[in-house]
Amino acid sequence: MKINCSKAKKIDLVSYLKKQGFTPVRNTQNSVWFYSPFRNEKTSSFKVDIIKNIWYDFGEGIGGTVIDFVMKVNNCSIKSALEILSSNNFSFHQQQEKKTTPFKPNNSIVRVAELSNLNLINYINFRKINIEFAKRFLYQVHYTFDSKREYYGVGFKNDCGGFEIRNNFFKGCLGKKAITTINNNSDIVSLFESWSDFLSYLTFKKLIPNENFIILNSTALILKVPELVIDYSKIRCFFDNDEAGNKAIKHLQEKVSKELIDCRIHYKNHNDLNDYLINYKKKIS
Repeated sequence: MKINCSKAKKIDLVSYLKKQGFTPVRNTQNSVWFYSPFRNEKTSSFKVDIIKNIWYDFGEGIGGTVIDFVMKVNNCSIKSALEILSSNNFSFHQQQEKKTTPFKPNNSIVRVAELSNLNLINYINFRKINIEFAKRFLYQVHYTFDSKREYYGVGFKNDCGGFEIRNNFFKGCLGKKAITTINNNSDIVSLFESWSDFLSYLTFKKLIPNENFIILNSTALILKVPELVIDYSKIRCFFDNDEAGNKAIKHLQEKVSKELIDCRIHYKNHNDLNDYLINYKKKIS
């Protein structure tokens, strides 16, 4: 039986995920948490709001209905997603008569401090990043998902006040997902996928060059970049050596008419610039 968008959105999301083989990690009053279906992780960052019947992935800063989930997992159109959903029998979500306040990811941040925790310093050292640059651009963020247990991680702030959080066990975003721009009043801009690549670049340079910087924090945000780089004379890209990096470069080449330099040639045999830095430091030590 074929179903339309309206009916598909009523498919109970938690039941659907369980049927696909995903096991809940923990429950709260209004939500169910899973390990993200989109990557391997040790701390659950995929939340299903059981009141609204929608999901949110903190690691990628995206979310939506069951239709959006099927489209993401299968890399398909809405039409194909509805066909997939039509081929199965599901239980349907019953709206609960309960008033709730809108979910705000920033509410899970307990406090933000200067980077000083020894475990986090060791994490930065493991990635071979200069600690002085790290302390200039990174924060120590304490956060919680359920108000019962507090965690901490390295935090990199984006332009919307959200934080990219990293430690040995968690990779995600607290607050709104957004890019990070650093303005040094230059007509040259360097683009990076992540803060670790940005800080690896500074570590190699041993200084902060007279350039502006844009850190995507996710290649999914590449669509916002063309309008930001329109006035630059030179655009330098330090993306990952993978399909996402290839697509990001291709998008910029199609949308930007200024000089664009693909700097991946300098670390073509490595996953990204930080991976190159780690291996380079090992060789000279």
